[in-house]
Amino acid sequence: MKIGVIGGSGIYDLEGVEKEGWKRVDTPFGEPSSEYLLARLGDKEIVFLPRHGKKHTIPPSFINYRANIYGFKLLGVERIISVSACGSLQEEIKPLSFVIPDQFVDRTNQARKYTFFDEGIVVHIGFSHPVCLYLSEILYEAAKEVGVEVKKGGTYLNMEGPQFSTLAESNLYRQWGMDIIGMTNLAEARLAREAEICYATLAAVTDYDCWRQETEEVTAEMVIENLLKNVANAKKILSLAIPKIKAERGCLCAKALENSVVTRAESIPFPTKEKLKPIIGRLIKE
Repeated sequence: MKIGVIGGSGIYDLEGVEKEGWKRVDTPFGEPSSEYLLARLGDKEIVFLPRHGKKHTIPPSFINYRANIYGFKLLGVERIISVSACGSLQEEIKPLSFVIPDQFVDRTNQARKYTFFDEGIVVHIGFSHPVCLYLSEILYEAAKEVGVEVKKGGTYLNMEGPQFSTLAESNLYRQWGMDIIGMTNLAEARLAREAEICYATLAAVTDYDCWRQETEEVTAEMVIENLLKNVANAKKILSLAIPKIKAERGCLCAKALENSVVTRAESIPFPTKEKLKPIIGRLIKE
């Protein structure tokens, strides 16, 4: 069993693991954000990827999400834990706490690639529950064990960025009942589901966005400063959560593509079949 970890702002490497080295992966969707770090934690194999690159050079809107998730699939990853910075849209969700969201709302407006199935094949997957509930529960229990403040469940609003919200936007999202706001996780969740990989988010709260007028203006410096304070706790949570993940997959994530491919096998172009073989190979029979 291989477990993927996506590191967000402030997390560009893993500590406390037995590292085997960085591995380059080529994909038909282009280059991933960086090489993948192969490591071990006890009897678990870990595949780590820094979302924004090793030196944080890739903005949220320009991350090659398809290449990142496809690379995990090629490396045999069955579960992905995404560690991400986020802003809070609710008073009770305080900076330096954590949230394990179970829903997403999309507010991106640029051409992010949200699907592997865009050339000669139509696939409609179920996505009403966009995260793996089993994996989320593991993260929640690990966070409680570490002793940090953590909220189980909640809605992550995925904004475009790279700018932070306007005050009007932030107040609107609060009226909608959104809990946290970030710039990256929805594309990962969609693509992981298409690749039949379990996905869950460990969201580290860095600020109150800009709706809370009694607090100072949100800045990148503030976000990074608070995130770095949470990095140690995030790594503690991972070190407790990963060993508890069972090899068996009883969730629906593992069978997300069953009965979802609409296009008949003989109508799918050969180049598309070849490109998507790691994902749909077991389902496409002539």
